[in-house]
Amino acid sequence: MSNTEIQLTRHVAATPAKVWAVLTDLDAAATTLTGVISTERVEGEGYAVGTRWRETRKMLGKEATEEMWVAEVEPERRTVVKANSRGADYTSSFTLAPSGDGTDLSMTFTADPGKSTVLARLLMKVFGGLGAKATAKMMTQDLRDIAAAAEAA
Repeated sequence: MSNTEIQLTRHVAATPAKVWAVLTDLDAAATTLTGVISTERVEGEGYAVGTRWRETRKMLGKEATEEMWVAEVEPERRTVVKANSRGADYTSSFTLAPSGDGTDLSMTFTADPGKSTVLARLLMKVFGGLGAKATAKMMTQDLRDIAAAAEAA
């Protein structure tokens, strides 16, 4: 089964430094991102490779908690966050590029079913479109929330 990939970009009327500050403030995520109910640090301080946290969101009417970690960091330019759930690997990449009066913030989400069970892969195939639409909607809202916080800073 192939990977699912969704990519979105939003222009933010703020400097890359301001966008980066909002994007990497894990402790404020539940306040900044309307889709996040709570975050709990598991390992590390600040925002660096290896920092881990649990994030609880409401998606498709249900609360789900996933453990995530910072896999790559290029301050004010790019970061990659990873998660693994039920055998599937998830990667969220954020890229910041100066553009005109602000920053173009791009987010790419990739889901790799990897070693998921046969049932999980079948469900992913059957409900993949619904999941992709819900994920794209969540990503759009996250980018909107990050932009609003950075523009207000």
